[in-house]
Amino acid sequence: MYLHFSESAIQEINRRIPPNAIIRLVWDIEGCGCALSGVAALHAQNTRTPDDVDAESNAFTVQYDPRKEVFFEDRMTVDFQPSRGSFILKSSQQTYNAAMQLVSYCA
Repeated sequence: MYLHFSESAIQEINRRIPPNAIIRLVWDIEGCGCALSGVAALHAQNTRTPDDVDAESNAFTVQYDPRKEVFFEDRMTVDFQPSRGSFILKSSQQTYNAAMQLVSYCA
């Protein structure tokens, strides 16, 4: 999996999280009813998650749960929308989340 971060997304993420933080691409099913109804989210954390794998990226260390890879495409873009204060995860085929949040678990 490859995640391309736009320049505006890079600037906003750098503003919100510490330099050595790890970004985790999450398929969040909290309150969704079932795994198929999940929503993509970004989590920032200080340490690696043991069973996760690394995605390729142009800007950050990014991890994801390989069991959730089926919900994503091989190449995606993370952009930032200043007017909404949120990120967008998209590919050439679809938009995964047009109002994606970055949740920081960094100390």
